[in-house]
Amino acid sequence: METTITPQPTLVIITGMSGAGKTIAVQSLEDLGFFCVDNLPPVLIPKFAELIEQSQGRIAKVALVIDLRGREFFTALSESLNDIRENYTINYEILFLDATDSVLVQRYKESRRRHPLAPDGLPLDGIHLERKLLEDLKGWANQVIDTSSLKPAALKEKIIGRFSNLDSNNISINVTSFGFKYGVPIDADLIFDVRFLPNPHYIDALRPRTGVEQDVYDYVMKWPETQTFLVKLLDMLQFLIPMYHKEGKSQVVIGIGCTGGKHRSVAIAEYLGRRLGASDTESVRVSHRDSERDRPN
Repeated sequence: METTITPQPTLVIITGMSGAGKTIAVQSLEDLGFFCVDNLPPVLIPKFAELIEQSQGRIAKVALVIDLRGREFFTALSESLNDIRENYTINYEILFLDATDSVLVQRYKESRRRHPLAPDGLPLDGIHLERKLLEDLKGWANQVIDTSSLKPAALKEKIIGRFSNLDSNNISINVTSFGFKYGVPIDADLIFDVRFLPNPHYIDALRPRTGVEQDVYDYVMKWPETQTFLVKLLDMLQFLIPMYHKEGKSQVVIGIGCTGGKHRSVAIAEYLGRRLGASDTESVRVSHRDSERDRPN
């Protein structure tokens, strides 16, 4: 007799700053087969959870876009999530989309839209108020994605990479290099600073190149302190990642930073991409956020 296993329902709550990309996020999840509802009042989430469970697996993946417009919305969301934890078997997680104030202001200027919290004032006034209202919710989020430097296609790729394996028992490992002078990636779970390593920037022949190129990679790797660091780093990650997986995480984002995000961090990220993911339950993706900045066209 064949047994049909009904997948445990998954609920993704999409929230964050206005203008940070929630529309792209919900479109990306629709492409993955999620049933999506935009602008659902938080007080209705438990009723929606009840409908999901009564569907007997016909509605297994759901995404809700929640925009908080006041403190009462935040309270309602908190109470609704507590209700789900206590009364339903639904897995839920919060995806928070963020961007810097300057980027959000620029996006409002380009779209000629008014900020919903400052319809008669400056967009920056609304952004400051919204950021304050969302401060606690951001702390609850399972994942925060900074869209400041992401084009729509890159954001869509990031979301699809994050949520495409919900039905599997895999954990995605995302290793990203970055430059501290451009800011720390706010969506990273782990950050490692490699600015103590010898810098190829001071070698004229290597300065214009990046850590993906063999001569720069070899320069970073040849130092004893690099090898000692990599042994210790790899040992720690090979311990931590299975622990995260056991705890229920389906993705780990590892940030490797140097000054400009072009040489040392890129080489170390490439190394980790080659060494991690030995298990059948792990997949690895390497990206370089800042390696092409300031390069001549």
